[in-house]
Amino acid sequence: MTADRAFDALADEVRREILSVLARHGECSAGDIAAKVGRVGRTTVSSHLRVLRTSGVVAERKAGRNRYYSLDSAGPARDALTFLQELFQSSLTELKTTAETTPAEPLPKHSGKAG
Repeated sequence: MTADRAFDALADEVRREILSVLARHGECSAGDIAAKVGRVGRTTVSSHLRVLRTSGVVAERKAGRNRYYSLDSAGPARDALTFLQELFQSSLTELKTTAETTPAEPLPKHSGKAG
């Protein structure tokens, strides 16, 4: 399953932060991402970007000597998102069915005394 690669790539907290930066700011260089993440250096960010790129979660664009990164909406991340949407939709449907078919229990009566 191609979503497996995306889930593996997202297992790391720093990589999730990188994706959050890209989602908020769009295409960024590794240096820009490192500055926005703040707690890791550019070399570490570059290593994480390599994992994200090879897993198909992030796309890379070269412009001269510079490289820019953005979310790859056509890659395995889309498969992972589709999987999660189906999972949550199924859970919500089950919850709705349970809520509609389970009789409500009466609320306990309070005496009104503080105590």
